[in-house]
Amino acid sequence: MKTKTTPFGEIEIGDAHCHFFSRKLFDTLIGQSPALSREPDPIAQVAKLTGWVMPPPDPAELGGVWATELDKFDVQAAMLIASVPGDEDSVAAAVAAFPERIFGAFMFDPTKPDAEMRAKRAFDDLKLKVVCLFPAMHQYSIAESEGARAVVALASERPGTAVFVHCGALSVGIRKKLGLKSPFDMRRSNPLDIYKLAAEFPSANFIIPHFGAGMFRETMMLADLCPNVFIDTSSSNKWMNYESSSVDLPTVFKRALAVVGHKRLLFGTDSSFFPRGWHEAIFYAQVNALVEIGASEEQAQAIFGGNLRTLFHVV
Repeated sequence: MKTKTTPFGEIEIGDAHCHFFSRKLFDTLIGQSPALSREPDPIAQVAKLTGWVMPPPDPAELGGVWATELDKFDVQAAMLIASVPGDEDSVAAAVAAFPERIFGAFMFDPTKPDAEMRAKRAFDDLKLKVVCLFPAMHQYSIAESEGARAVVALASERPGTAVFVHCGALSVGIRKKLGLKSPFDMRRSNPLDIYKLAAEFPSANFIIPHFGAGMFRETMMLADLCPNVFIDTSSSNKWMNYESSSVDLPTVFKRALAVVGHKRLLFGTDSSFFPRGWHEAIFYAQVNALVEIGASEEQAQAIFGGNLRTLFHVV
């Protein structure tokens, strides 16, 4: 087991929010761009436009890249999210290659045909832990979607799994870099839309990323009302610019601890591309925020890794 030295002592780090940018992701985005599709070597062009290192074709090899990256920063494990619908097999290959280091999650559009069957395969056959829903991106109401309800029902029957729901502001940096439009419906981004399903399925665990990404108040309300709602702390948290009064990361953590408690906060970085790799600066910003508000070692141990292990039933 790897641990990282912090002001709270040696802590096992589990990152609850990283993106698995597989070759299939880039192939999918290239297919959405007429200009890139005409390129003789579109992958090379994507590398040029982004400045990123393109992933190897074999997703298990990309899993190895991630395992090496986690070793570099003394991170025990990370949840890696397949970041385009239909890419479950890619992240599953990485999980199979590194089962003790990678928890698998997958972006999922429940409005597509056979949603329940596809989600069941991902959970049961591919051994993935988290289904990730993006209602604004795929333009549906999570409170009214039969597909979403079926997926939540599946998760409720499978201990150690969770339903991740992106709420609040949504911006996909890679789409901007490649000149792709993002016709999202931000009306579908309210965390309170989750309440109906969270109440109906109390044994299903829900994860709201980025402290609600600009809907912090609504996220606090939902988590206060529903004990099966977890909050991840990932990203640079630029959403704080949207708050009606000035807030900073220590203030956000203090309020979240007061309302939700330390056992339902999941540390995350939103790491994604290489060569940047694991976003250590995000980690230290959160460590410093917790130090500033006087968090205890017990609270830090839970937030930075213990809660993720408990959520996924990892001994």
